[in-house]
Amino acid sequence: MKYLLKNASFMMRHGINFWGPFLGAGIKVISANENFTRIEVALRERWYNRNIVGVHFGGSLYAMCDPFFMGILLQHLGREFIVWDKAASIRFKRPAKGTVTAIFEIPFEEIQSIRSKALESEKIEPVFKALIRDEAGTVVAEVEKILYVKAKCRK
Repeated sequence: MKYLLKNASFMMRHGINFWGPFLGAGIKVISANENFTRIEVALRERWYNRNIVGVHFGGSLYAMCDPFFMGILLQHLGREFIVWDKAASIRFKRPAKGTVTAIFEIPFEEIQSIRSKALESEKIEPVFKALIRDEAGTVVAEVEKILYVKAKCRK
């Protein structure tokens, strides 16, 4: 398992940056911790990811948040669980300019709790939140993700 987590951390830090949608949007994973519970992502402002009024395109802001909570859970829960994105929302707080960043983190204790609850229930729908911040640290958007988690074989 430790090898898988180390490999996942390496792939998340390096490999996903060459994935077409991220590469094209200017999204980059800038760090992932070794136990793969925390990922930091950045989006640099470019001419091709600005909207008509000259700030970050909202779709790019959401795209930078899309796969990470699900990816963390998939890596930790393994093939014995089904993990899907169920719903998402983004609330824009202020115009986003320059480089923006977001941190996606699920503490190991919470992952263990999700595992236990999924083994005991038909399904669970954990909710995760992330903040997108500009270079000054000001929150420019809030993202909420609802995941669907189900154990393939329950207790």
